[in-house]
Amino acid sequence: AEAALRLIASRHGAAATAEAARVHGDAAAEALTALLSADPLKLLPAKVPVVGDWADPRLLPQLVLRDRARALPLAATGHVLTMLAMSKPGDVYAGVGVVRELCDAESLAEFGWALFRCWEANGAPSADSWALTQLGMLGDDETVRRLAPRIRAWPGEDGHARAVIGLDVLAALGSDVALAHLNGIAQRVRYKGLRTRAQQKIEEVAAALGLTADRLADRLVPDLGLDADGTLTLDYGPRRFVVGFDEQLRPYVTGEDGARRKALPKPAAKDDPALAPAAHKAFTALKKDARDVAADQLRRLETAMVTRRRWSAAEFRDLLAAHPLVRHIVRRLVWLADGPAGTAAFRVAEDGTYADAGDDAFALPADAAVGVAHPIDLGADLPSWGEIFADYAILQPFAQLGRPVRTLAGDERGGTRLERFEGVTVPVGAVLGLTRRGWERGAPQDAGIEGWISRGLPGGRRLVIDLDPGIVVGVPDMMPDQTLRAVTLVPDTETRRPPGTTSPRPGALALGDLDPVTISEVLADLAALTGRE
Repeated sequence: AEAALRLIASRHGAAATAEAARVHGDAAAEALTALLSADPLKLLPAKVPVVGDWADPRLLPQLVLRDRARALPLAATGHVLTMLAMSKPGDVYAGVGVVRELCDAESLAEFGWALFRCWEANGAPSADSWALTQLGMLGDDETVRRLAPRIRAWPGEDGHARAVIGLDVLAALGSDVALAHLNGIAQRVRYKGLRTRAQQKIEEVAAALGLTADRLADRLVPDLGLDADGTLTLDYGPRRFVVGFDEQLRPYVTGEDGARRKALPKPAAKDDPALAPAAHKAFTALKKDARDVAADQLRRLETAMVTRRRWSAAEFRDLLAAHPLVRHIVRRLVWLADGPAGTAAFRVAEDGTYADAGDDAFALPADAAVGVAHPIDLGADLPSWGEIFADYAILQPFAQLGRPVRTLAGDERGGTRLERFEGVTVPVGAVLGLTRRGWERGAPQDAGIEGWISRGLPGGRRLVIDLDPGIVVGVPDMMPDQTLRAVTLVPDTETRRPPGTTSPRPGALALGDLDPVTISEVLADLAALTGRE
């Protein structure tokens, strides 16, 4: 209760909190005032934890002060460990804040990571899980880069609980890089339980900011320190290099001679001894971050094309076209502007201006809703767009202009099932591969069998593939072959079904009611799965 009152006071002020308590009498208000005026450094737990021998200050890096000329003595470092052990997420001992003010941030992050590694080497005992949560208090963006791969892997090593704590650490760090990695886990980690918890975390952060999860993701894309023109200049002293990005957001380096190279050269004897190593280290970190960001952004924009997502004109300009990193993808796509006057396609030119299918200047209406164009949207202008991109040698980040368009057969439009794909037997790995395209495995039924896989569609609908014999949870290759028993369009709530059921699904919907883009994408998934067109 005291912790809750202090939390309220930290957000609304001690005076306002005490006044709110006056409804319970003057004595309550005075007692609360006394509680809130106490020295926070004296607020100790009833039992101060004893730090185990595994966290020996002599085995950890020194905690360097901000002037980087002095370090804390071993005895003081031992007290820091006790402070961290007393702290919990959302209830951090005040002394930790003092330590953060006094010590160098990079030194704190390295100390915290070394402490975490000692805990891991000691078997990662759950009783000392503070060694993991402290990363959210002392860590930095480099901590995020090191921790995120571990969080992704832990569920496969019987470490789901540890992975969930890791999500709390990313949320506690709260930097753009930390939240970007958290969002990446929420979108594409292979363990459903962890993915769901990460999605909940992202939704909590988004709700606190008054945003949807998608709109928060737009704002979480790091700029990686790039200039306004989407490049980064690295200074070696006597020579300089400019970093650019290709259609897959892979960084490349251009030297003063104009030659393009994939990597930054190592510092040489004639280079500045301070600038060159720092620049080389910055490029190494940039490559790591760009690799993680690229996978998310390419998937996100391709998904936006398929799901028909729209941005306001201002959001498109500020969050996409003008973003130092994302702009490299934006310029390689064709976009749609939906407005009161109709729909028009355009692209973003190298200089940031907009152009239409005739390569003439295009004015984006301020009230337009902007989205990634699907080839179905381009109609008769599709060949013209293909010629423009070929003339300018623009390589696309994913299949857009050359994307195959598929349609329902005449007798399928009024039907509820895609019978041409039914009865086909495919490897279970191919079925599981659909999850990378937005499909979701069914809930386990009797004997832990997942009897279907489905894909959510616009309008509260879902396409469901009933499988025979079904996928065994935890041992998917136990049933190596899966037969597509039925492929049915149903309401989003009608997926639960006992394995082996052969009767038609209730509440099935007409396939012809789906929009052409959704139909084309679903048929593409099924064609890739079965080898049938």
